[in-house]
Amino acid sequence: MKEKKITMIGLDTSHTVKFTELIQGLEPAQRCVEGLRVTKALRFPSAFQSEEGQDQRQAELEAMGVFVAPTLDTAVEGADAIFLEINDPSLHLHYFEEVAPFGLPVFIDKPLAANSCQGRRIREVAEQHCIPVWSASSLRFIPELRQARETIASPRIAQTFGALGKAAAGSDLVWYGVHAVEMLTAALGVGAESVRAIEDSSGVILVVRYGDDRRGLVECLRGFGRYGGRLQSKEDVAFFDSGRGSPYPGLLNALRDFVREGTIPVPLAEAQEILGILEAGERSLASGRCDPVEP
Repeated sequence: MKEKKITMIGLDTSHTVKFTELIQGLEPAQRCVEGLRVTKALRFPSAFQSEEGQDQRQAELEAMGVFVAPTLDTAVEGADAIFLEINDPSLHLHYFEEVAPFGLPVFIDKPLAANSCQGRRIREVAEQHCIPVWSASSLRFIPELRQARETIASPRIAQTFGALGKAAAGSDLVWYGVHAVEMLTAALGVGAESVRAIEDSSGVILVVRYGDDRRGLVECLRGFGRYGGRLQSKEDVAFFDSGRGSPYPGLLNALRDFVREGTIPVPLAEAQEILGILEAGERSLASGRCDPVEP
């Protein structure tokens, strides 16, 4: 099997190293996918990681055979696909506009962008250049959620919970609440119309309403690191918990299928709605009212 060459853009997230380990780690036990090879990466200053931290990540990547290129052109040359592994959501649009003209498939690590306006612009640029693009959190691919969805294929109510970290810049909710909202959307699908948000010392709760009487409840919790929830129909309920294993293998398998077969598991319109839910939650926190989800 000829390996597809991947360029990673960004060293301000641990995902750059973690994903490379899962693809070509020095220890065979680390690897979980075949058919890909991270060959190059690009680094740049970011509020989300110090230069010393990026130095350490660069050393780890180089030990796995990755060349950290001095320029974007050099980083992308010879690549089959590009992964935007950028922790700062406000930089996603800028770097997507930079890489889109190369015409390669692009994965944008969660969230799609810092706000809905930037997300819409990413979609426009993708259409202009006719390139396959998607964005997602690894949490939507955990096997426990997939098993719950097999038990209850069409839930009317879904509740999810997950961590709410402190962003180095920008919105905590958009940056880290995306994980729990991704799980909600993976369970209920699209069509969210409004969000009511409540904040207390434990974090933020989002009540998400859909036009057909579906309801989502998302708990973004400060100081808690586990993920899970429940799916419910009128007849049954299924609970799920992410456990203590790595959440990344499912996402890496989806990325392999994307690069090798062109499969897009999460349309940009769905990633845009997830961003819209998070942004509506931010507005609701500010206003104290229920706020509509903008398309």
